[in-house]
Amino acid sequence: MAIELKDVSFAYPNGYVANEGLNLVIKDGELLSIVGQNGAGKTTAVKLMNGLNKPSKGDVLVDGVNTKEKSCAWISKTVGYVFQNPDDQIFNSTALAEIEYMPRYMKLSEEEVKKRSSRAIEMTGISHYLKMNPLDIPYAIRKFVAIAAIIATQPKYLILDEPTAGQDKRGNEILENIIKELKRDGTGVIAITHDMDFVAKNFPRIVAMAHKNIIADGTAKEIFWNSAIVEESRIKKPQIAQVAERLNLPGSILFREELTNALR
Repeated sequence: MAIELKDVSFAYPNGYVANEGLNLVIKDGELLSIVGQNGAGKTTAVKLMNGLNKPSKGDVLVDGVNTKEKSCAWISKTVGYVFQNPDDQIFNSTALAEIEYMPRYMKLSEEEVKKRSSRAIEMTGISHYLKMNPLDIPYAIRKFVAIAAIIATQPKYLILDEPTAGQDKRGNEILENIIKELKRDGTGVIAITHDMDFVAKNFPRIVAMAHKNIIADGTAKEIFWNSAIVEESRIKKPQIAQVAERLNLPGSILFREELTNALR
């Protein structure tokens, strides 16, 4: 089973074309990051995957089902999407109500609602904020409320749009643990982020975008140590890779351990 984009293009009502000829297959349980400069078409592309956008040309299949034939609400049970700005997603009066809303909307038993919500709360580390209005919660923590709300629906695929934005080191560590736990559950995670260190550390597969399309698809070493891809997608190499490059060290170094070994 997989999310499949088959020669997909998307144009907004004003005629602006945001994606052209996308072809991509994301298997269930896969960890994948989409990188590229602002305006490359990343967010538009992931919104095609859960039905928020419907293709102008081509087809998007979610586990064999064409998104043109189903509503976004139906697709989101399989492909969860966490908005870049949590304020675009959150609308309940307390964090707990926000997290429990969708499981109740799905008509799950009260026991199942509590079970799913408790796990999502534990994974995101927001237990101290449950009685607060989400708008009164610091922005970085508010993003975890939004993530918990989607985790509680237990989607087969989870899309995270700029999850690292506004996060400190501890926030990134929580995100890493969430990704690891979802991976153990067999949940696929698709993330858009400008934090290339986070990408290299957590995603075995990277898709680089530029000019509204996919220009490369490979491992972190294949993407970050290809100067043409880095330049065209206008991304920065992870910090360790930048150091290794300045020192003219051999090998496609991405991590601190690799750098240490190369310097011995």
